[in-house]
Amino acid sequence: MINKINSQTNIDAMLATLRQHQVDSTGSNTPPVLTPPTPEVGKPTFGEAIATAVVDTNNLSMHASALRNAYDRGEEVPLTDVVLAMQKSSLAFEATLQIRNKVLKAYEDILNMPV
Repeated sequence: MINKINSQTNIDAMLATLRQHQVDSTGSNTPPVLTPPTPEVGKPTFGEAIATAVVDTNNLSMHASALRNAYDRGEEVPLTDVVLAMQKSSLAFEATLQIRNKVLKAYEDILNMPV
């Protein structure tokens, strides 16, 4: 069934049908030019933004772990700095987890949409 859906002939037929419906609805005989959106220069893509967020979360976790280990070894690290770093790390992890859950929920909703 998937091979039938993804065959080039069926895709071309579906695009022709969609173009005809658009022409019928707008009353214009010139079909629209379908071009993929181009990303804006200087703005990160969604994947890059997610990767950056994950790296930042990991860096906060590593920094908090390093401060905790330094405090445990008896180095001159204030306890307030350790606790603050651990809270920042925990908050960043929870935010990343919630974003992941929202993205997965949106993906599942799109996947379960009737065609």
